[in-house]
Amino acid sequence: MHNNASPDRYVQRLHRVTDYLYRHLDQELNLNTLAEVACLSPYHWHRVYHAIYGESIITTVKRLRLHRAAGYLANTDMPVADVADRSGYDNLQSFTRIFKAEYGLPPAQYRKHGSHNKFKMQTISEASTMYQVDCETRAGMQLIGVDHRGSYMDIGQAFANLYGVLGARNQLQPAMRMIGVYFDDPQSVAEDQLRSRACVTGGADLALAPPLSLTSLAAGDYAVLRHRGPYADMRAAYQWLYGVWLPNSGREPADAPVFEEYLNNPRDTAPADLLTAIYLPLR
Repeated sequence: MHNNASPDRYVQRLHRVTDYLYRHLDQELNLNTLAEVACLSPYHWHRVYHAIYGESIITTVKRLRLHRAAGYLANTDMPVADVADRSGYDNLQSFTRIFKAEYGLPPAQYRKHGSHNKFKMQTISEASTMYQVDCETRAGMQLIGVDHRGSYMDIGQAFANLYGVLGARNQLQPAMRMIGVYFDDPQSVAEDQLRSRACVTGGADLALAPPLSLTSLAAGDYAVLRHRGPYADMRAAYQWLYGVWLPNSGREPADAPVFEEYLNNPRDTAPADLLTAIYLPLR
């Protein structure tokens, strides 16, 4: 029996590919180089990748580059030409065309008028008609997760690893829901030290082995902001939730991490239609 053909061995090889992608999104990516990273034949490695992750490597690269670009546009003052370059596009016209096709606005207009701007309201009364925060009492949850350290915008890397491991081990279950748990404040912790965990619900009865581990979310009261739009909007959504809604709510945050539930899949959903529920624990 050849141990190097085991499911986990393939997943480990493709983990190296996803790690490489996130570190080199601003560079031209050669399929033969990625095959070498995966230590798999250039004739077959991309078929293994597609079978495990459910999309082609070309689709993954495009999605990640545009996700990164949207984050720069929404959260920084970086010039659009530099955003294009940092996102792996050496042609501004090509970047503008591709970004508009995916996000509905050209980059400069997205920065000025994208959905992240709606969270710049100054009062809760102005904002309450546009989006809603509900207070809910939730039961505790057991999650299966993979740790991530670094930019919260890059937690997709951990989700790819999580689903790759579960799929290769035949442990994926249809009812599993995607949840990201965020332990640190990105305004006070260096980006490369931010701690988060990519998780799915259920499966507590599964036999787990590294890199998978169990995580518990406490029962209790939560403020829930339901958001529709690109993940690049999340920083602005959090600033409004903590800076406007919470001081006006009469509630106090509990000593527990915030988490997000992703209600549809970014691999087959347009950025404008992504649905996310942000859960802020309350006491």
